[in-house]
Amino acid sequence: MSDDKKNNGAQTSDIMKSGPARAPARSMLRATGLGDDDLARPMVAVVNTWSEVTPCNIHLRALATPVKEGIREAGGTPIEFNTIVVTDGITMGTPGMRASLMSRETICDSIELAVGGHSLDALVILVGCDKTLPAAAMAAARLNLPCVILYGGSIGKGRYKGRDLSIQDVFEAVGAHAAGTIDDEELDGIEKAALPGPGACGGQFTANSMALALTMLGLSPLGLNDIPAVHPGKIGAARQAGRWVMDALAAGRTPDQLITRESLRNAAAATCATAGSTNAVLHLLAVAAEMGVDFELNEWDEISAATPVIADLKPGGKYLAVDMFEAGGTPAVVRRLLAAGKISDTLTVTGRTLGEEAADLAEPESQDVIYDIEHALKPRGGFGVLFGNLAPEGCVVKLAGHGILHFEGPAKVFDSEEATFQAVQTGQVEAGDVVVIRYEGPKGGPGMREMLAVTAAIAGRGLSDSVALITDGRFSGATHGFMVGHVAPEAAMGGPIALVRNGDRITLDVENQEIRVDADLDARRDGFEPLKKPAPAGVYAKYARLVGSASKGAVTVPHGE
Repeated sequence: MSDDKKNNGAQTSDIMKSGPARAPARSMLRATGLGDDDLARPMVAVVNTWSEVTPCNIHLRALATPVKEGIREAGGTPIEFNTIVVTDGITMGTPGMRASLMSRETICDSIELAVGGHSLDALVILVGCDKTLPAAAMAAARLNLPCVILYGGSIGKGRYKGRDLSIQDVFEAVGAHAAGTIDDEELDGIEKAALPGPGACGGQFTANSMALALTMLGLSPLGLNDIPAVHPGKIGAARQAGRWVMDALAAGRTPDQLITRESLRNAAAATCATAGSTNAVLHLLAVAAEMGVDFELNEWDEISAATPVIADLKPGGKYLAVDMFEAGGTPAVVRRLLAAGKISDTLTVTGRTLGEEAADLAEPESQDVIYDIEHALKPRGGFGVLFGNLAPEGCVVKLAGHGILHFEGPAKVFDSEEATFQAVQTGQVEAGDVVVIRYEGPKGGPGMREMLAVTAAIAGRGLSDSVALITDGRFSGATHGFMVGHVAPEAAMGGPIALVRNGDRITLDVENQEIRVDADLDARRDGFEPLKKPAPAGVYAKYARLVGSASKGAVTVPHGE
């Protein structure tokens, strides 16, 4: 290749591939099968999170092929590489769950290093399981190169004894089995029927909540993420994603034009309107931190209070993500929220706004999944943010599946998820209790485990509406009930949650944004030392040293604090 560019305009990849001094690099690239024409074109990363360990990502290897075809058709040279995934559903309730949130940072870091290290021009990121989605957005923010993120899509419905199933039903069946409500045969039948094949967990859990959020941020073209994993239209969506990234590259359309204060608030509003996962709060705060946009935890309460729930989705509702797709999907949600003035009409990666894209996408004449604003299912969204002497930096309450806005009861305190799960399974948690799980925060875990095993066990024992739970850890998107997570400061940092004792009266008041324990916590600080756990090693030690507060997104880079 000569010094003269064989394409129009300079490319980031010229640093790597142009001029006599870059002959060794070109020689290496030629050995991978690239020729002169390939090297002359923009070089576009196809970042895959394919893995055989989870149905959420197992099909992404096949989706990479049409993505690369779309890039080539639009004049680019695709360069595919892989990164990791840690699946929440499999690690839930085990020590391995500590790796889940940590993997978000590792995925983000690896994308930044591979794309930036090889001076690539743009990127398409294929995502599936929970942490791959926010990691992709965080990496897009760091790199600030033209980027399209494509979600592999939701799993289909499981079916057992005439009812639709998701992974939520399996976890709750464990609690029902422990309570004696179902027998071994029933548990086995639910386990085997719940997940029919490829795709991410089927309710408005974390993956589908974040797929919606990525669309609202403009990083995913409207409608593409809604297409289920095994739907025949997914291949065409992947090819289109390849074309769109080349269009964004030609237009100079970069993430800093998309990830704005307005689009972050849009993503929050859409998540509230669909009663999505509390993890979306943590992840969107992290994306804002990476992009350097001012977006604070307390804004979630303001947005949620002003945004009614208009989608009847699990875990608190009736339907699954495939039903929402058939009912019009994200475009239908966007149209309703725009018409009601609940979101702004922001730019997307296609170069058109959300409203312009939504206007072109049809929805059926009759459906009962997505409601009009005037017939909303609930007057406020699926979240609340509380502050008080138990959480000075704030915490997040999940409102999906119940109408409870106030809860008061005696504390029942546990220093680990395992101890709590055992207590629930053996009937030690009773109606009226406020269960406290601590030392499970970002540093204290380390890794801020999700508590689906515990919350599902509570649900399985019929206590969802009569027990509250607070933790400095997290909840799965499949959690429902009166659950409060992300308590900050966390116990390992000497946060007030570490000072709570059995029997202390705890009050949770969503309307007044208050979480309060009726105890003199200051008096208990004299001589207090946080619980000492075995010192973490390896990546766990590195993470514990670097990670910041959940109230800022639990990021590991200084600008997040």
